[in-house]
Amino acid sequence: MSLLPLDELPGPLPAPATPVRSPSAARLAGRVLSLVPLLLIGAWAVVDWHAVSDGAARLASADPWWLLSGLFFTCLGWVAAAVVRQGAIPERLPPGPLLASQFAAGAANHVLPASIGAHAVTLRFLQRHGIPLARATASLALYSLVKPIAKTLVLLVFLVAFPDLLRLGQLVPDERTLLLIAGGVTIGLTVPALLITVVRPLRRPVLDLVRTALTDVRVLHSRPSRVLALWGGSAIAPVLQASVIASVGASLGLPLSWPQVVFAFLAASTAVGAVPAPGGIGPVDAALVFTMVALDAPLDLSTATVIGYRVLTIWLPLLPGALVLSALVHRKAL
Repeated sequence: MSLLPLDELPGPLPAPATPVRSPSAARLAGRVLSLVPLLLIGAWAVVDWHAVSDGAARLASADPWWLLSGLFFTCLGWVAAAVVRQGAIPERLPPGPLLASQFAAGAANHVLPASIGAHAVTLRFLQRHGIPLARATASLALYSLVKPIAKTLVLLVFLVAFPDLLRLGQLVPDERTLLLIAGGVTIGLTVPALLITVVRPLRRPVLDLVRTALTDVRVLHSRPSRVLALWGGSAIAPVLQASVIASVGASLGLPLSWPQVVFAFLAASTAVGAVPAPGGIGPVDAALVFTMVALDAPLDLSTATVIGYRVLTIWLPLLPGALVLSALVHRKAL
């Protein structure tokens, strides 16, 4: 029997100390991650340096006021993208950070194909602002669905409004092209259906996503402000992009009117916009040049206009966009 006084009895043994992870590793990982966009942009610039130098040389002799007009329409394009993103989600998002995220998403969009980069940035932004993953993904799906529908409607409006200005004979696709388009649409609809049918683990999340999307669609379309933001922003966005091309063309002396340039862009981006190239670069450019030449524009001026358009919308804001993306990652806003 112990003779120690009660107040000297030993207390409970202390719990083993939990090892505290040094924050230096987390900070280092965050810094490396924030530099990834800059490294990707640098690699892409080295690969496509010829297009950059040609575009800069062409723009050096262009009318600077028209180029400033094109830059203005480029900035409005980011605003339109932010408006559409807000229209695709019921919750109110902070306007400033939302606009910054879309500016940063533009840089990511031109590195990864099929808008994967822009969607990834937006998804992280929505999750950081308390939007559940299912609802954030549903908003991306709604955004991706509404944009081509709105663009097609704008294209039809231009066809009806300007029947005499637009000569369509050379632009009608041949039988082989129509078969390729039909085959691509069929594959695009069949493959997801087969995956959902065959791969059972995909059924529940896909069905949950569809239910969430349908619920949000009903909620959004009961609010006029969201309808205007979603559909109005989606309709004005391609017109703003085409206005950039028209401004660059005017600075170089391209002999096409604004409605013709807008139609050329709408037709080209609608025809080959589904090709999974980063930012649509390549297929859309070739189709745009072909469409403008079919509307009696010189080949050299059409090519220079497209190069100038890419310089204004991609290469000029690419480094600032990558810096904003890195800053958002560093501040854990994404």
